[in-house]
Amino acid sequence: MTPITDRLIELMNSQALTGPASSDLKATLKTLGESESFEQLLRTLIEAPAFSDELGADFAAAQAVEGISACRMLRGALNLPLGQFFVLLGRLFEALDSTEGKQKARSPWSEFANQIMHSTPLAQTKLLTYLTTVTDDSVRHRFTDMAARLGESDPHAIYPTSVYRECGGSVQCTSDQQTVEALMSFSTFASIRTIDHALDVKQPALRDIYKPLGRCICLIDETVEKLHGAAFEAYFDSHEIVLEKRVYRAMEADKGLSTVERMLGDFKHLGVSRNEPVLIAGGGVLADTGGLACALYGRNTPYVMLSTSIVTGIDAGPSPRTCCDGFGYKNLMGAYHPPIVSITDRFFFETLHEGWLRHGIAEIIKMAVVKNLELFNDLEAAQSRLIDTRFGTIDCAPDDDINDLSQRILGGALKSYIEAEYGNLFETHQCRPHAYGHTWSPGFEIEAGLLHGHAVAIGMGYGAFLSARAGWITDEELHRILRLMSGYGLSLTHDILNNRPVMLESHRKILQKRGGNLVAPIPKGGIGECGYLNSLSEEELFETLNDYQTLCADYPRGGLGIDAHCRDVGLEDPSAAEIR
Repeated sequence: MTPITDRLIELMNSQALTGPASSDLKATLKTLGESESFEQLLRTLIEAPAFSDELGADFAAAQAVEGISACRMLRGALNLPLGQFFVLLGRLFEALDSTEGKQKARSPWSEFANQIMHSTPLAQTKLLTYLTTVTDDSVRHRFTDMAARLGESDPHAIYPTSVYRECGGSVQCTSDQQTVEALMSFSTFASIRTIDHALDVKQPALRDIYKPLGRCICLIDETVEKLHGAAFEAYFDSHEIVLEKRVYRAMEADKGLSTVERMLGDFKHLGVSRNEPVLIAGGGVLADTGGLACALYGRNTPYVMLSTSIVTGIDAGPSPRTCCDGFGYKNLMGAYHPPIVSITDRFFFETLHEGWLRHGIAEIIKMAVVKNLELFNDLEAAQSRLIDTRFGTIDCAPDDDINDLSQRILGGALKSYIEAEYGNLFETHQCRPHAYGHTWSPGFEIEAGLLHGHAVAIGMGYGAFLSARAGWITDEELHRILRLMSGYGLSLTHDILNNRPVMLESHRKILQKRGGNLVAPIPKGGIGECGYLNSLSEEELFETLNDYQTLCADYPRGGLGIDAHCRDVGLEDPSAAEIR
C-alpha cells in the first residue's frame, strides 16, 4: 500500500489544494467542498489506518511527527466542526510541507482555518452538515450516500463518541449459543508536548482545541488561579472563547472521593458533552482527581492537561492512571484514562517553591536511573542550576546552556516516561520501570506526611541499595545515584523506615496490589537499565532497611531531605488531616 503520507502530499500539491484563501469565504468554501480532489482527500483521511503503528512510523519517516495526531483525528472528519476540521488540516499539511533543510512553512490551509474560526456560526457547523446542505445536488447526494455507507461499515468514522478512541471485537459461540467467548480490543492516542508560554495569545495550542467548541470548561488549582488566573482569562477572552472556571483546592488532603464528586456535579451543571475536552490546569492532585472525574463522567469524557508543576509535567499530567486516595492508602481508587493532550510549560515553574522543584525532580531522576543514562548525565551536569533558574526560566539568558539543558531534561524525562507507561496502558503486567521508587513508598508516604517526591526518593535509594546488594549494579553506581538525589536535596531516608508496623503493612499491601508478586523495579546492569526484584522476605526487608539507613547516615544531613514534608512547603499534613 502507498504510504498515507505520500498520498496526502500528492493531494496537498494537487491544483485544487494549493491553498484556498479568499475574502469571499463562503464562495471559496463551497468551491472547495464541491471539488473532486477534496472528496478524494476526505476518503483518504477516513480510510487511513489511524490507530496503527504503521501510520505513526510513516509520519516519522517523513519527518512529520507533528501531523500524526491531526491525521488520526481527521479519520472522524465528517463529524468535526468546520473550524476544528480546517485547523487540523492546516496542522497536518504544515507537518508534511517539509523538505531536507527547509523550515516547515505556515500552510495556506492554516490561514484559511483562521478565517473559518472567526466566522462563529460557520466554525461550529459540522463538515457533513455543510457538505449535505450547501453544495450542489450531485455532491450533496454523494456525501449523503457516503455517510449512509459508513454508518453500516465504519461507524467510528461517522458517529464517533470520541475521535480519540476506537474499539473492536469478535465473538465465537457454540452451535446452541449457550457458550459465547468474546475478544475485545481498544485503541486510543494522546499528544504530549512541551510548550513555552502556553498562555501567550500568539500560542494557538489551546485556541485550536476550544475555539471550534465556543467554550472551555476548566478545572483550575486554587493556587494556580491566584497566580495565573488573570492570564487564563486574558488568553481565552482574546480568542473570544467563553471560559468556565471551577476552582479547587488541591492538596493531598483533598485527594478523596468527595472532591471527585464535586467535579462530577460541576460537569452535570455545565452540561459537559462526551466529545468536549475539559481543561485541567494544576498539579498532580488535580490531575489525578480531575482525570478520574472525566473518566467517570459519561464513562469517557476527554480532557486536556495543562501542567503547572514538575511532577505533573513529566509524570502525573500525561499519566493514564487517574486516581484518588482512600482508606489511608495512596491512589487506591481510579481509572485508566489518559489526557488527549498533555502540555508541559516550564514557565509555570517560575513561581514554584524550591521544595516543589525538588519534589518534582525526583520523578525525573526515577526515569533516568532505570531508563535513560543520557538523562542521568544531564541531571548531574545541571545540579543546583536547575533549581536556581527554575528550569532556565529566571536569572539566565536565552543562550545560557542551562536553558537548553533544562529543555533536554524535560524532553528526555517525558519520552522515557511515555515509552514506559503507554505500552502498558491498563497495567496488564507489572514490569513497569516507571514504578521505580513506588514499591514501598505508597504505604508510608501519607503516614509520614512526606511530599510524594521525597517518599519516592527514599524508595529509589533503598531500591538501588537492594540492587547493589544483589550484584546488579556496582557500589560505585549505587553511590552515584545516592549522590545525585542528595545533591538535589532529596530524602534518602526518614524515621518512618523504623516504624515496623507501617513498613510491614507497606510490604504486604504492594504484594496484594501486584497480584502476589513484588516485581520491584530497580536498576540492573547499570544506570539507565531496569530489572525486577521479586523475592524479599519480611525478615530481609527489615535487615536491609537497617543496613540501608546505616549507609545513608554518612551522606549530607544524615540522608534527610530538605523541605521533605508537606507542611514544609505550606501544604496541609495528610497524616493529620481527614481525607476530604
